[in-house]
Amino acid sequence: QVQLVESGGGLVQAGGSLRLSCAASGRTFSPYGMGWFRQAPGKEREFVAHIIWSGGSTDYADSVRGRFTISKDNAKNTVYLQMNSLKPEDTAVYYCAARLALMSGYKYWGQGTQVTVSS
Repeated sequence: QVQLVESGGGLVQAGGSLRLSCAASGRTFSPYGMGWFRQAPGKEREFVAHIIWSGGSTDYADSVRGRFTISKDNAKNTVYLQMNSLKPEDTAVYYCAARLALMSGYKYWGQGTQVTVSS
């Protein structure tokens, strides 16, 4: 079993920055990739960013590309999301998730961390 724990959320003014962390623990951790998702009130959960665990290739939603950066520390089993130039529409609960294989969905999810951007 894998446990994912997010941290780093909070309240920030528009234009500010936050860095989210997601630490994995449990079984030997070697996922195919890790992703960040978010869900705003009344909206469906949406993809934010993804990183391949071996190699580091990344992908971003158009809404965050150029403002957010996903990175990882394999030794610490941790993935990060650096969020710059935050906008009120970035307000959401942010979740990290682990994907074990290319053709599989995200199997493990964290509990989420709240990010609130004030205007």
